[in-house]
Amino acid sequence: MAKILILANNDVGLYKFRKELLIELVEENEVYISLPYGDYIPQLEELGCIFINTSISRRGTNPVTDLKLLMKYRQIIKNVKPDVVLTYTIKPNVYGGVACRLAKIPYIANVTGLGTAVEKEGILQKITLNLYKSALKKASCVFMQNKENEDFFKEKRIIRDNSRLIPGSGVNLEEYSLLKYPSDKEINFLFIARVMKEKGIDQYLEAAKYIKKKYSQTVFHVLGFCEQEYTNKLERMEELGIIKYHGMQKNVRKFHAISHCTIHPSYYPEGMSNVLLEAAASGRPIITTDRNGCREIVDNKVSGYIIEQKSTEDLIKKIEEFLKLSIDMKMKMGIEGRKKVEKEFNRSIIIHAYIEEINEVLISKQAKKE
Repeated sequence: MAKILILANNDVGLYKFRKELLIELVEENEVYISLPYGDYIPQLEELGCIFINTSISRRGTNPVTDLKLLMKYRQIIKNVKPDVVLTYTIKPNVYGGVACRLAKIPYIANVTGLGTAVEKEGILQKITLNLYKSALKKASCVFMQNKENEDFFKEKRIIRDNSRLIPGSGVNLEEYSLLKYPSDKEINFLFIARVMKEKGIDQYLEAAKYIKKKYSQTVFHVLGFCEQEYTNKLERMEELGIIKYHGMQKNVRKFHAISHCTIHPSYYPEGMSNVLLEAAASGRPIITTDRNGCREIVDNKVSGYIIEQKSTEDLIKKIEEFLKLSIDMKMKMGIEGRKKVEKEFNRSIIIHAYIEEINEVLISKQAKKE
């Protein structure tokens, strides 16, 4: 049995978006997962993964803490002796990649999004890009989740001919099956994301305030962890009856069931939006921004609408356009979104790509031994 080590920064993403890959991998391999402890660790262990508790400061930039993470990865690699390492998100990609290079272990990285550290020009961007360049230089494969990110990394000479484009994390089409479209006596809009500025929450709340006053039959829902700076604002708007805040939700399917449209006005540097993939798979029209990681998932005016980034006016305009559609047209939009996801974003595409790359690494390793 081959040993596969996975380095990730949280249990939620690993379970929700990579569960199917893990199920495939544990059948014929020993699979180790290195990440901080969380609520989904028992489920990951039930799948057959061997858990290694690894503390990560996801947003911190303390070099001492990051050096400790690098040393921890080096120790884990020394103990596990993996045949191949899979890494996800910035810190596991960077420090895991460096640790693998030093240990001469094959590794496959997945750039799940550039993050603000890379997107905003400045000293932090330069440092992060240099770290990426060092970490990904010897990677067997670097999975990129959208073409714009891939082009940017090639332009900066972080990757050359070792990259492969995949459609994000894809979506499980059985788990997110096509839902019956609800009646339009009341129109429900969903915002599903961390409640933070870069996810477009300000535009959503401002649009909700305007639309609610003009169209009383509309309901604006907010789902997700709330950053402290927005707590009071959400409470006030809920008291005024403008929104309904539901907090963090483990299962969003019941909300998709009552929803008519998912609004994702994000301008955060994402790889490919899982929120939009799941909404489209459920047969719900989507309204989202004209930026990489979002625009790829919607065909404008066919399965939803594309809006200008940071533009409340454009968001309001598109919501009004949507509201004027007949229920049959709204339903048709949702079905078109489902068709697009089935064709382009089936999670099996990602699983196949990973199995292909892992097998190539293992075959190459075996050939060297012989």
